[in-house]
Amino acid sequence: MNFIGSHLGEILALLCAVIWAGAVILFKKSGETVHPIGLNLFKDLLAIILFLPTMMFLGETVFRPVPGSDYILLLVSGALGIGLADTLYFKSLNRLGAGIMSVVVCLYSPIIIVLSMLYLSENLTLWQLIGSGLIVSAVLAASLDRQPNGLTRRQIAEGMTWGVLAQLANGVGIVMIKPLLDRSPLLWVTEFRLIGGVIVLVIALALHKRRWEIIRTVRLNERWIYTLSGSVMGGYLAMVTWLAGMKYTQASIAAALNQTASIFIFIFSYIFLKEKVTRYRLIGIVLGMIGVMMVTLI
Repeated sequence: MNFIGSHLGEILALLCAVIWAGAVILFKKSGETVHPIGLNLFKDLLAIILFLPTMMFLGETVFRPVPGSDYILLLVSGALGIGLADTLYFKSLNRLGAGIMSVVVCLYSPIIIVLSMLYLSENLTLWQLIGSGLIVSAVLAASLDRQPNGLTRRQIAEGMTWGVLAQLANGVGIVMIKPLLDRSPLLWVTEFRLIGGVIVLVIALALHKRRWEIIRTVRLNERWIYTLSGSVMGGYLAMVTWLAGMKYTQASIAAALNQTASIFIFIFSYIFLKEKVTRYRLIGIVLGMIGVMMVTLI
């Protein structure tokens, strides 16, 4: 019991990685029939609904007496980091498969570090520079995989591009609110970022020429169990355990443990999706995780 108490943050951060990895597998199954915009909108709406009673249970207020600019910043952050980033993520996941995506998401750490240098005047250490180089090498190694899932080189490049843009949008969405995040309750920040994500998705859906077809993919989805369970796991449970992990241990340790989701996604994609473990994917995931550890822990 003492071990659990003294390592609660680390346990929750690792649990978050496992939960998110499981959600990614469910999203991959759901994404075979549900459009990325529809899937992301459903996930975010469900998360908003689930977070409201959670905030009330923990005694947090939904509307805080803060400047309107804080709300606008959170909404813009959510539009980028949730509305745009997660849609691109699902689009890339559908194209590449979970195995290669497990390597691409390793880019998250170096992107955060570079953006923090540019906008928050944080410094990059030599080890972080080397680790970032290893992560980029990992993504390049994974891109050399010979026609995974029957894909052409062009399709792989497109999927990789969507994945990289997803990580970039996610990184910008986080870094732009870092000062606000430091002085605000995490659940409140999360709720309004989700609202920002939903707003941009609703606008995108309204302007999309195939909007009714997209809605039907969600409403008439024969794989609804994957959509629902993936949304609960990825949109709510993973978020709660991520926040709790950040609260009860050092942010750098929690971030490194969160990033082990890449390993679990890699393993789960082989077990549950029957995706092949190729030489390039294996090299990519090993290089990526070594790079992540160097970037976040050294």
